[in-house]
Order: sequence, then structure tokens, then C-alpha cells
Amino acid sequence: MEKKQTDNKRTREIKGAVCLALGLFLLLCLVSYHPQDPSFTHFVAGDHTTHNFTGKAGSYTADSLIRLLGAASLLFPLMLFVCSFKYFRSSDFRIGTGRLIGFLFFIFSFAGIMALLISGSISLYGESLKNGTGGLTGVAIVGLLRNYFNVAGTYIILFLIFVVSLTFLVDFSMISFTEKISKSGAAFLLRWKERIMAFVDFVFNRMKSEPPSPPQPAIVEKAPDVTKKAPAKKVEQTHFDFTKVKSDDKFQLPPFTLLEEAPQKDARVKRDALVTNSRILEKKLSDFGVEGRVVEVTPGPVITMYELEPAPGVKINKIVNLADDLALALMAPSIRILAPIPGKSVIGIEIPNLKRESVFLKEVIDNDSFTQSSFRLPIALGVNFVGTPVIADLTKMPHLLIAGTTGSGKSVALNAMICSILFKAQPEDVKFLMIDPKRLELSSYEGISHLMHPVVTDPKKASQVLRWTVEEMERRYKVLNDLKAKSIDAYNELLLKGLKSKTVLAMPKQIDPELESGQTIDETAREEQEIKHTKLPYIIV
Repeated sequence: MEKKQTDNKRTREIKGAVCLALGLFLLLCLVSYHPQDPSFTHFVAGDHTTHNFTGKAGSYTADSLIRLLGAASLLFPLMLFVCSFKYFRSSDFRIGTGRLIGFLFFIFSFAGIMALLISGSISLYGESLKNGTGGLTGVAIVGLLRNYFNVAGTYIILFLIFVVSLTFLVDFSMISFTEKISKSGAAFLLRWKERIMAFVDFVFNRMKSEPPSPPQPAIVEKAPDVTKKAPAKKVEQTHFDFTKVKSDDKFQLPPFTLLEEAPQKDARVKRDALVTNSRILEKKLSDFGVEGRVVEVTPGPVITMYELEPAPGVKINKIVNLADDLALALMAPSIRILAPIPGKSVIGIEIPNLKRESVFLKEVIDNDSFTQSSFRLPIALGVNFVGTPVIADLTKMPHLLIAGTTGSGKSVALNAMICSILFKAQPEDVKFLMIDPKRLELSSYEGISHLMHPVVTDPKKASQVLRWTVEEMERRYKVLNDLKAKSIDAYNELLLKGLKSKTVLAMPKQIDPELESGQTIDETAREEQEIKHTKLPYIIV
């Protein structure tokens, strides 16, 4: 299977290189064309200096294409460049019969259109090209069609053939194209219309003496982190290499300066946009017969909450039932209405932002909610809708599943969780067993002090690691039961108090990567013996 894929890849690369070379050859032929060069229509006796960049072969080729197709001959190198790009980038690209037929009709229709638009002969380097920009083929097609359909009918037929051939050539859909144009144009015009109307209403209210214009909503921005040092001087990045930490040295947690700083944001522009959106929201609600004003706005990285104070006599259910109508009017994918917000006499309306903001890991873990937390295994999940960091304890969820489509951020989330633990936990408290058959996601963690075993990339060895993990789990159950402890934390606390047991099952032998896939750990002759109780670290697989 792998050999077949390699052969297909090599074939595509050869086809792409051939198309690229032919495209360059034809392009140089056509751009350096000269009527005085030797060709099928111009005989030159004796030695003659050829103006064409590609010599006599290029002059013969260029003269034939230009006299037959005119300006449409330039489409040949363009199409070859496109095919070369497709062969290099796409594994399922094929030049089928449909594309070839579509390309021929595309060339002929384009030559005919050029012959209609620019009729008559043209002069090039003092020589007259009688067939003009459409070439002999374009003139012949136009002459045939004009005898039956006149000029207007010829234009219609040629444009029809041009569009139909384009659909076969590049899977072009006129319906989808017009739908996208109409939707984007309508959304653009509607958005600017609403902004202009909101601006006019705002100016009109300012000009009126009575009643006074409503106050602008308060913009609640994320408070600065007082735990961070004042930016009096730039903090230099500290180099920390996990692989160079020796087992006999005291382990040091990596500093937060290793993480990338979040870029500064233009708060003034964002505030103006939020005020404008607040006025648009009030206008939309007024169109549905709901009067009220936005008193506070809480922006977040993904959604923004607008706190609406309804006018006296407005029922809450009436606003809640307008969720779908507001989403359609504001061109938002969805809207969530909190009616009312606990502890406030306002209604919360959550609207997705047009552009999502990136959340940096340093924003989440470089604050008191992470550094001062009592969680044993804290993992950073991101921020909530108001920008407050969200930290969870992995010990409360021993089985964690991360799922999503390609490109949805699974790898980013996994690395953020692993780094969160590495920035907080000592190697004696937490150990990792990492399995990475793809050899891409977890290879960068090779050599860190928290690893119990090198990163496993062989699926056969992965089964041995997982089997060892199961036996270690069963061993720990018996160890905890021996001291009547209900959890790892309780067990370690009992050890600190000096309680010991007489016997306990020995820990399974170290993982042997040379074990065959069918061999079990029990076959490695594990025996029971008297050992001392030791601290149990968390093992994250």
C-alpha cells in the first residue's frame, strides 16, 4: 500500500514537472514572437538570426498558435501552469475527457469573442496579421455564426459556450457564484445601512434639546492583573531545557517567561465598535416593538454580552422569543438570551464576535487563579466569555477525551494541558506515559524529567505500555487497600504520618520494549516480596 502511494506521488510529481516545463516553453515562445522569424508561413533562406527566445522550434510553434488562435493561444501556458500546481498540491487531480473537451471549447469560444471585440487585421513589428486577435479559428467561427445569428446572437452563443466550458474545466457553478455575490453584497449593504442609520440617530439625538440622548453603555473590560510586575523594564526570556535536568539535582519549575506574550489590542477602536453595535441592537429591538437601552457591554474573545434594560411594561418572554429574529437581523449564527441575569434587573444578550481573538497560554496560567490554586493537576482550558481564565483539576476527571474535526485545535488543547501541568507539578508528584504513533504530536517532550518511559511511537510497544499501566493500577488498588486509603492523596498523607504495612505487592518490572506483542507482564516472573511503602505519584497516560 505504501509502495503504491509512493508510485502515485512520483507520477504526480513527474506530470507536474512536465506541465511546468511545457508552460514555460510556450510562454517564452509567445512573448518573444516575431513575424520575421522562420515559420510555416514565412520562409527564410540561409542563416537568419532568430528573435524568439526558444529558437526555431519556438518560432514555428508561436507562429502556428498565434495565426490559428490569436490571443487565445496565451491560455495554453496559463492552463499548463494551473495543471502543474494542481499535480503538486492535490493527490486526486486528474485531467479527464471532460476537462479536455471543456478546454477546447473554452479556447474556441474565447478566440471567437476576441475576434468579435477586435475585428480586422492588427500590426505587429511592421507586419500585418490579417486574422486579428481571434486568429484563423476565431474568424472562421464568427463568420459561420454571423451568417445565421447576426452579431447579437453570435455574442450570446459564444458567451454561453464560454460559461458552459468553464463549468467543465474548473467545476465553476454560476448559481453558487451568484448566490455568494448576492449574499455578501446584501450583508455588506445591510451592515453599512444599519451603521449609517445608527450614526444618524445618534447625531439627531445630540442635536435635540429634549429629551436628552441616552447615556452610552458602560464597557466592562478585563481588569489588569495586579499580580504581574509593572512593565518598568523588559523581562528577558529565560532559557530552560528539560533534557538537561539531572535526577540528582533539585528540579526547578520552568518560568512563565518562556511563554509568548499576548499582543496589545487597540481598546479605543474596540470601544467605538461596541457602542455602535449597542445602538444597532437597540434599533433592531425597537423594530420588533421592544423598547430598552443597553446599559453595559462585556466583550470577550469569542462572544460579547450586551446587558439590556427593558422599558417599563415590556415582558421578558417577548424578548426571549425574539432570539431567532434578532440573529437573522444581526446576521449572527446564533444568539443566547439570559433573562434575567441573576442579581441584576437587566437581560443579557450574548452575540458572537465577527472575528475571534486568539487566547495565549500565558494569559491563562500566569495569574493567581492558576498559581495559587489548590488543584493537584491543574489544566488550562482557556477563558470564559468575559476573558476570565478557566482552570480545571484533572484528578476530578481521570478519563479525558478530546475530539474534533481536522484543524479544530485538538493538538493545541492537548499541548496546553500538558504544559499547564509541567509548569505547576514536580516530577516526584506527576509522571507521564506518552504514546504517539504519528511521531508528530508528543515528540517534543522527549527527555523531560516527568517521563516514566521514552515517548512510545511503535504500536506494538504501545500495547505493552498500556498492559503495564493496567497492572500498575491493579497493584495500586491493593496497596491502597492495605492501608485502608481511599485515594492517592489519602495514601500519601498516611505515609507522611509514618504508617507502614508489612507486605505489599512489588511494583511491576520496568517496561521492556523488547517484549513480543503476545507476551504478558505476568510472564516476566513478577513475584511478591516485602517492600516499603513509597509515595505514589500521579501517572498520566
